[in-house]
Amino acid sequence: MPARPHIVVIHRWRARYAEYARYLDHEANAVTYVSTEVGASAVPSAAADVLQVAATDDLPAVADRIKQLAHDHGQPAAIIALKEDDLLVAAQLRQEWGCAGLSPAQLLPYRDKLAMSRRVASAGLAVPAFTSVRNAAAVRAFGDRYGWPVIVKPRIGSSSSGVSRLDGATDLRRVDFESHGPLMAQAFDTRQIYHVDGYFDGAALGPYRASRYLNTCLGFRDGSALGSVEEDDRDLVRAIGTFSARVLAALSDRPTVFHLEVFVDRDRGDCAFLEVGARAGGAEIPFVWREIHGYDLMEAAFRLALGKPPRPWPATLAAPGGEVGGWLLAPAPAARPCRITEAGSMLGRTPGPYAEAMLRPGEILPAADAYYEHVGGRFRFRGTRSADVVAAIEATAQDFRVRAEPL
Repeated sequence: MPARPHIVVIHRWRARYAEYARYLDHEANAVTYVSTEVGASAVPSAAADVLQVAATDDLPAVADRIKQLAHDHGQPAAIIALKEDDLLVAAQLRQEWGCAGLSPAQLLPYRDKLAMSRRVASAGLAVPAFTSVRNAAAVRAFGDRYGWPVIVKPRIGSSSSGVSRLDGATDLRRVDFESHGPLMAQAFDTRQIYHVDGYFDGAALGPYRASRYLNTCLGFRDGSALGSVEEDDRDLVRAIGTFSARVLAALSDRPTVFHLEVFVDRDRGDCAFLEVGARAGGAEIPFVWREIHGYDLMEAAFRLALGKPPRPWPATLAAPGGEVGGWLLAPAPAARPCRITEAGSMLGRTPGPYAEAMLRPGEILPAADAYYEHVGGRFRFRGTRSADVVAAIEATAQDFRVRAEPL
């Protein structure tokens, strides 16, 4: 019999962010995995093979494992990664093995924050002032010209790693100009940050939802809870959608699942670009979409990586409206890795979450790279109005308790 097509998946999640066994027949295909140790437990039992690496964004290590898998299972027909930090690794290896999919050059505008800002600005869209910076003098000159605070961040990064808010030149000592690769500076925008998630067909938006952050991703890095609620103001959602479509068209004419962040004036509907990724959003976004909206953004991204169109979406997703989703992340209670000593369930409370994910006392919270997965607690919410979901998120954030001891 002919050999089964060999599909390689680069994987790092322990939770079921992606349901690979449902996306692809693991009997008709030889589906192999390059996984971290933490993520290996979530690999489908029908996988043809699993090889581990310390980090799935380590290109030489992943390349070596795929070479081993190709020896045993044949040349890869596809190499797929769904986690943001692994996208460039997969793109580079697809190019080397002659697989279809986005090349590194096609993907870079979705990973390099300086490149994406330049493209969006060149399309005539609003972007806060920005520039590349190599040293403290460059940041000081930028702040003196555009005003303080200034945000300094890695050009390629995720989960606010290496990001600093500088309220004045005296804060420059806090910036590490060596450890996070090339950096950029960006003028601080005081407006509300939204994330927009959905599918872009190369010319127009398909299904999408705009969600308002409660706190900020940078604040979560500093130990504050992070939440999000989908916007139920239909006019505001449409304004955000119009801006989002123009942003995505400025970056590519290829279909993509996207996670976009924008600054929004909630009274006027004016928007400005923050950053964008060619992937499904993290945190609890994939779960909220599956459980509330009946559509799997991870599956859509997986199918695009196979060269297939996404599955049709429910009619209820075709326009703003419908049930409102939200989520909450509680920060890790101690430096990771740590052993959980106390964690109280928030299910059954009114108002409260409809789903939660947390470790039990005695379990270890690992120092894994999937930053928004391995936290103090993850909660999902649903309701008919944004205000009701916000009330449930705030009540849960106030009352949830988790404690841990460092290892």
